[in-house]
Amino acid sequence: MFQSTYPCYTVAEEMKISALVTGGAGFIGSHLVDRLVRNGCRVRVLDNFSSGRIENISQHRNNLRVEILKGDLKRKQEADNAVKGVDAVFHYAANPEVRVSTTNPDIHFNENIVATFNLLEAMRKNDVERLVFASSSSVYGEPKKIPIDEDAPVRPVSVYGASKAACENLMHAYSRLYGIKVVVLRYANVVGPRLRHGVIHDFIIKLMKNPNELEILGDGMQVRSYIYIDDAIEATMIAYNNVVAHNFTIYNIGSEDYITVKNVADIITSALRLRNVKYIYKPVAHGIGWLGDVKRIALKIDKIMKLGWKPKLSSYEAVRLTVHEKLLNSSRF
Repeated sequence: MFQSTYPCYTVAEEMKISALVTGGAGFIGSHLVDRLVRNGCRVRVLDNFSSGRIENISQHRNNLRVEILKGDLKRKQEADNAVKGVDAVFHYAANPEVRVSTTNPDIHFNENIVATFNLLEAMRKNDVERLVFASSSSVYGEPKKIPIDEDAPVRPVSVYGASKAACENLMHAYSRLYGIKVVVLRYANVVGPRLRHGVIHDFIIKLMKNPNELEILGDGMQVRSYIYIDDAIEATMIAYNNVVAHNFTIYNIGSEDYITVKNVADIITSALRLRNVKYIYKPVAHGIGWLGDVKRIALKIDKIMKLGWKPKLSSYEAVRLTVHEKLLNSSRF
């Protein structure tokens, strides 16, 4: 894991805040909690632990500056209680499984849209004015060409992407109506320690069960950008420091390059020192892996880079480091 060399001006602002991190026991959320605590913030973690894991934040259990709440934003009173007394909200609570929306779309409606509405109402009632939202590149759907910037049309092809877009629109309305200052972060595929979903995790699990063949959903030529968690958290903090400057701002957060799903498979088989693994492709439609999947998505990140941020790792490096770390900790899968 690399050491941060970003300007220390970010710390001065962060140390002044008391923050709520929803979904703070999840993958990205728990790393964000680590960063906020390290910078001297008081942090309240709210998680229903449906996908978040207590071991992701167990290192903070005895920290008097960290409050860990088991609660659910789908219940209005729990949302209201969670925001009381905080200066800023980092909203990372969501169901992360894109494929779930194909078979159980109500999950993403409730976990993403209903929960976000209740959070915004709680913020309005309690005069909490700063919000950072973990959105997704999935809001763009299937763009005609890549990479795309923040002005590209929002045309999601999955219920997950549609739910994130709906949350963004709710936030835009609350920003205009009630003065809540919002930063929306459209993340590419974030990878790193504690990752327990997505293609890297799935491929490693499959190959550990059967090292001779690997099922790949799609034709393997799906294009993605991968960003390492340390880079993603740095971008998040820099974006937060600009939340006071604008009422509603969107940033793409990703790497400067992109690779294919087959490239990911090759990185993993190489790391496992496997040879002659038979790839079994299972495409649907135009080579995608499931309904709601997209063939090609990558982000332009010029806007966030103008604030002084630049990813340290490429997509290839981010995937390779993540695979290495997961294999070192394979007993914890």
